[in-house]
Amino acid sequence: MYEKEMDKAAVLIEAIPYIRKFSGSTVVVKYGGSAMVDEKLKKSVIKDIALLKYIGLHPVIVHGGGKEITALLDRLGKKSEFVDGLRVTDRETAEVAEMVLSGSIGKSLVENLEAVGIPACGISGKDGHTLLVSKKLFGSGLDIGYVGQIEKVDTHLLMTLIESGYVPVISPVGVDAFSQTYNINADYAATAIAGALNAQKLVFLTDVEGILRDKNDPSSIIRRMNVNEAQSLIEEGVIRGGMIPKTECCIDALRRGVKTVHVLDGRLPHSMLLEIFTAEGIGTMVVPEGGAC
Repeated sequence: MYEKEMDKAAVLIEAIPYIRKFSGSTVVVKYGGSAMVDEKLKKSVIKDIALLKYIGLHPVIVHGGGKEITALLDRLGKKSEFVDGLRVTDRETAEVAEMVLSGSIGKSLVENLEAVGIPACGISGKDGHTLLVSKKLFGSGLDIGYVGQIEKVDTHLLMTLIESGYVPVISPVGVDAFSQTYNINADYAATAIAGALNAQKLVFLTDVEGILRDKNDPSSIIRRMNVNEAQSLIEEGVIRGGMIPKTECCIDALRRGVKTVHVLDGRLPHSMLLEIFTAEGIGTMVVPEGGAC
């Protein structure tokens, strides 16, 4: 008669040791993919972040917005070009990216968090010079415009917001030493910010189940691996294509001091809670060599 209620109670009880372990720690969430454009999924993610905050964790959101930037550029009659997954960004494109990321997307996320009772503040990497960058150049010397490579993360503003009870919502826009604006890949921004904040966890919300041995077989998901295993799988060609830079971000984050990194399917409602607060998890967890959960 009360089986559903008992199942709910069992899940809550299972979460107790994880809540106790992670309370007071920082969790950086890289928010992107379908979970940003599907309204039902968006509400699910917002509720997950709210719960993290309510039970004593310090969530920090770094959001993308590539689809929205492309859509606006299309409306303006401007073609989008990419090199190795990075947007070729002239001055006009940089202005459009900043308008979309720091304007409509960032403010919408803040509004959604405030609606569920969570104090939030939207900033970009330009605010407080949080993300100081240089122009990203390829080994060939190829210049793709105003695309930034992060040189330094100044955590002063972020820590002020966190200590004041706010959830920072960060758009991946930075400045160089001459105050020139640059667009930044959101995965790289989240990785650098998580490392600078010495985060307990970095969570990537994606449109795949996790890191797969076979990209066409969801059942081939790798539930847990360490940095050496991740590097070997890249070198062996098991991890390939668009998952390579994501996995490299996982490795980089761990080497920067993040305790664990999680690659999750943001299309699955409440995947973040299932990953963090249950023993089995739901996605891929990457840990340091010899690291614990």
